[in-house]
Amino acid sequence: MFNRLNVNVLPPGPRWAAQLQFWVDGEEVVAETVGEGGRGPFAEEALPGDGHTPLWATDEGRRVVLGEPDCTGGCCGYLSVFVQRHGGIVEWSDWQVPVDQVRPPTFHFDADQYDGEVTRALADRWWQVQ
Repeated sequence: MFNRLNVNVLPPGPRWAAQLQFWVDGEEVVAETVGEGGRGPFAEEALPGDGHTPLWATDEGRRVVLGEPDCTGGCCGYLSVFVQRHGGIVEWSDWQVPVDQVRPPTFHFDADQYDGEVTRALADRWWQVQ
């Protein structure tokens, strides 16, 4: 059974620009790991207009930063995951977490659902409208 990814963009606020939330099987991954006051990646960086998002899964794989605690990642560490495609499966594994936080489990996504969700998030640019 595959996990299911949903990517949401939070509107900009007084402290942060628009940022991403990552929901896996109905659970918000970043907030649960970086704690209250932390944040996900900025939408402008994670969902660039040219479509070259670090979220794309490739055979080589790459480490992707998904969040940081309120004290900043430079202080307590970032939440990051290794994203890699294995044929029809996208795997999120080898989590690195801020100090004293619990690692999320390894997730396995159907590659078509994953690609569709990343494509949808890239196309929905509502957060750029002023």
